[in-house]
Amino acid sequence: MNATEQDAHAPSPDALLTRLDKRQLGVLARVGREWGRVCGNPEAWRQALPLDPSLGSFPAPSEVRPSRFGRVVPIQSAPLPEVEATPAADEVPASGALRLAHELRRALIGPPLRSSAIARERMRKLVALPVLSADALSSVAYGPEAMLAVLVLAGSGGLGYSLPVAATIAFLMLAVGVSYRQTIRAYPHGGGSYIVASDNLGRNAGLVAAAGLMTDYILTVAVSVSSGLEAITSAIPSLTPDIVPIGAGVIVLLLAGNLRGVRQAGALFAAPTYLFIFAIFALVIVGVIDAGGRGFHATPRPHLSAIEGVGVLLILRAFASGSTAMTGIEAISNAVPVFKPTEWRNARTTLTWMVTLLILLFAGTIAMVQLDGVVPNAHETVLSQLAHRSFGSGFMYPITQAATAAILLLAANTAYNDFPRVLFLRMGDRLAFSNGIIALSVLAAAIFIAFGGKTAPLIPLYAVGVFLAFTLSQAGMVVHWWRLRDPHWMRSLAFNATGALLSAIVFVTAGITKFTAGAWVSLVAVGLVVMIATSIRRHYEAVAKALALHPHAIEVPRRTFAPRSRTASPKAGADADDDAPQTMSETQESEETPEEVRHLILVPVASLDLASIRALAYAASLEQPVLAVHVSPAEEEAERFREYWRTWGDHLPLEVVVSPYRAILAPMVNYIESLHRLGPELTLTVILPEIIVRHWWQRILHNRVAPRLRRALRQLPKCVVTTVPFHLPS
Repeated sequence: MNATEQDAHAPSPDALLTRLDKRQLGVLARVGREWGRVCGNPEAWRQALPLDPSLGSFPAPSEVRPSRFGRVVPIQSAPLPEVEATPAADEVPASGALRLAHELRRALIGPPLRSSAIARERMRKLVALPVLSADALSSVAYGPEAMLAVLVLAGSGGLGYSLPVAATIAFLMLAVGVSYRQTIRAYPHGGGSYIVASDNLGRNAGLVAAAGLMTDYILTVAVSVSSGLEAITSAIPSLTPDIVPIGAGVIVLLLAGNLRGVRQAGALFAAPTYLFIFAIFALVIVGVIDAGGRGFHATPRPHLSAIEGVGVLLILRAFASGSTAMTGIEAISNAVPVFKPTEWRNARTTLTWMVTLLILLFAGTIAMVQLDGVVPNAHETVLSQLAHRSFGSGFMYPITQAATAAILLLAANTAYNDFPRVLFLRMGDRLAFSNGIIALSVLAAAIFIAFGGKTAPLIPLYAVGVFLAFTLSQAGMVVHWWRLRDPHWMRSLAFNATGALLSAIVFVTAGITKFTAGAWVSLVAVGLVVMIATSIRRHYEAVAKALALHPHAIEVPRRTFAPRSRTASPKAGADADDDAPQTMSETQESEETPEEVRHLILVPVASLDLASIRALAYAASLEQPVLAVHVSPAEEEAERFREYWRTWGDHLPLEVVVSPYRAILAPMVNYIESLHRLGPELTLTVILPEIIVRHWWQRILHNRVAPRLRRALRQLPKCVVTTVPFHLPS
């Protein structure tokens, strides 16, 4: 999968927020009527606020300009402060061991951030081609060699089948490429395997496709790193004994870069990708000219002893191994929204270019193998041998090897954008999906080390996940066209049916012929992912049922409550002098009697469910000024939440902060700190609903906002964070 797919096929930012159906809206209105009898005049709660809660808004993503390489972009809004490291979230532990671990972590991933913009690049075709094709085109470095490594087991006779097998794979590339053109037409906003399979084949098929993608992402890292290092050790053989520690170090560097939130800029991808294309074409052209000088007579191969006979099983194994040269071919159909308008047309054009280049590079490599009589060996890659024959030891040889290693290592980095977004939803301090990035690194490193950093043993594992996702995606498209039946639907259905059939053949072939060689690992992994995902979904469904609004379960104050009247102080807000210096007495916690404490209670509300309503009831019962705060990732979702709030009765003041960058916690901290800056004399009490699970392992399934927010606000003066627990049934 490729660099900018994260924005293309990631779920809509508001897809995680609870939508209320008609029945729950009716319950919400009924609960609101109960509140209306005991909560007093809503206008009194608004008048009681000691400051103006409207603090401006974050800029839209279109207004944010990314830096060359940074994913995290500083933004400003009035009067929300500029993005910077948060000292409160960066508190240094006192103990020596924890302090050392803290310093190492900060050196590795950088300081935490208050807020950010996750900028999305709109790319023109010449930039999108290398960015989205790095994975697919880099597979030319190991796909042909994987095919030849199987055929060579049958000796010279086996290698004689390389041309027909390669021609079949090239036809498969063409058929699948054309079928993905139809996917782009049907899903102009991005259609990944998970989305297409879920929409057309059902939830279980979508889970299986996602499981296949998970193995694909993990093996993309392991295979790309191992292939890249093989390109390096072919040029520098002395590094071969250290390939495992070097590869592990490369994965650590990928981990650190992604935890820091380093954006994969188009220029960063374009240079090595175009250099790789140039190097392979130069290799083929020089080789063809050299072969023409000898009348296109193939260089004789050394005598090869057959380990096994040529048979259908061997040919099928070679076909399945060589088909791994197609990995990443679906990337452009996933990433349609990252193109400049007209998006779908530019995406289809770029896909055509990519498939054409892939077929030419693959066919050219196989042709040169035949003409130069190259035989796979354990000490030097096939591409390195071809480069030596075409360029000798001149300057083009190291350029070819360097370009090969660079594009492979960049292809490894692309998996970090998609794997975490499918499995994890929490953003870390640097606003990256930290847990997913760490999990991917650990799994890829474990596989890389277990297989000794060798590419050949990893190929059987790779083919299964890739073509399982291909098959389900294309089968889903067949169902899509059958249901839609728009003009030209039969032609589109035929293309996708052909892609589905051929992908299924490769999947079944790889699963059967390479089962004992390692394909069973991928099949077991897919099964485990589906089982775990199903269990997690059941848990979330149980949580949703427990949190659903029920008229008789709502806790409403039993008597009329209103904010206590007290001597008012001038309101802060739009008329306040935000730039006025604050004296020490304004920020010190100097209250010594209850009368000196001036309160503002904040209740972060993600959705109007049972836990949130109970937290609001608790806050109102304290009879102090209350402000509900909702952070929305999209204006559409913000308006929907406001409508829910009005349905409830609008009994308490509400402030909606629209932060269209998928981060929720950081904008909340930013907003609370801004309130403190505008009203330093206030004691801010943050009341959070907190879900309490029955089992320890269920904690990882919830974002645990309360402890994270408490840590972030720990050093903010006059800030109290408390929770209203909601205990889930067993």
